[in-house]
Amino acid sequence: MDFHFSEEQKMLRESARDFLQTECPKAFVREMEKDPTGYTPQLWRKMADLGWMGIIFPEQYAGAGGDFLDLLVLLEEMGRACLPGPFFSTVVLGGLPILEAGTEPQKKEFLTKIASGHLTLTLAHLEPATTQFDPYLLRVQAFAEPNSYTIDGIKLFVPDAHAANYMICVARTEGEINSQEGITLLLVDARSPGIKWEFLKTVSRDKQCEVIFQNVKVPQGNILGSWNGGGSILEGLLQKAAIAKCAEMIGGAQFVLDMCVSYAKEREQFGKLIGTFQAVQHHCANMVIHIEGGRYITYKAAWMLSKGIPCTKQVAVAKAWVSDAYKRVASLGHQIMAGTGYMEEHDMPLYSRRAKAAEIAFGDANYYRELVAKEIGL
Repeated sequence: MDFHFSEEQKMLRESARDFLQTECPKAFVREMEKDPTGYTPQLWRKMADLGWMGIIFPEQYAGAGGDFLDLLVLLEEMGRACLPGPFFSTVVLGGLPILEAGTEPQKKEFLTKIASGHLTLTLAHLEPATTQFDPYLLRVQAFAEPNSYTIDGIKLFVPDAHAANYMICVARTEGEINSQEGITLLLVDARSPGIKWEFLKTVSRDKQCEVIFQNVKVPQGNILGSWNGGGSILEGLLQKAAIAKCAEMIGGAQFVLDMCVSYAKEREQFGKLIGTFQAVQHHCANMVIHIEGGRYITYKAAWMLSKGIPCTKQVAVAKAWVSDAYKRVASLGHQIMAGTGYMEEHDMPLYSRRAKAAEIAFGDANYYRELVAKEIGL
């Protein structure tokens, strides 16, 4: 594995950072936390014009023909900027499973519109009454009928459901509620009769929704993969989603480090710059160790995923490490910034709140530690 960015990836990273510094300042992020939509059509259009929506899609679907590593470079910069909006839910949670398992007509219809910025998607996966993350504990059911399918049940923490044109609903179609078998993924028009949603209050103040499916009809051609064959698709999607979230977390943690180092070089206390104090130096050094370790294992897992190499352990190691690392970096950042860093007007709360939310996204550190233990035979 080559750990160096290609020239194209370096250009992508630099251009993305410059663009987001201009178009997504922290004042805009705070404004979007209060905005009912959570993003602006103007910024979405600019991102689409840059080719970001189709970065990982083949050129035949109006994409840029990039790979998973290219997407991670972009996501790291988005995490650094705390970018609001449905990019992750549309491209990662919606676009990737269609790219992997969709039929040719589905790819042409959905991927082309995603790449052009004319379609937003999300994944309706998690459900109530679960005390810990279990991706296969599904009670929402889908039933086959002569000319369609019917979905009934409740989904929780559906990202950006309010803005989605389509949802990929993960439904139980056969077997026990906690089995990987008997799962089907259905492409559901988000404006279908019988769908209701409302916002949930979250620590990161992002747009997570409760979605109720009540006798919702889905056309026959809207199955992703095959009937009862969605378990393996879901497994692959969650691996990529976990690593994509790791990239976002690394970007956020890197910004916290950069902000703290800059502050330590300017802030005076007891007649000295606080950066001359050993405790502050060690805090910043520990931040670097957390971030560099996380970046290494994240990109290693991403490379393996892009090559189709089995990497359940590597994905689990990365998500467990980075989930803890981002929280630790944020905690150290608050210690360096002291009381100032707890003010709502300061940037630190933006990152510490996102660190907590990202920790549990697609499974927390404990869930992935159990996977690592299983992979090593325990």
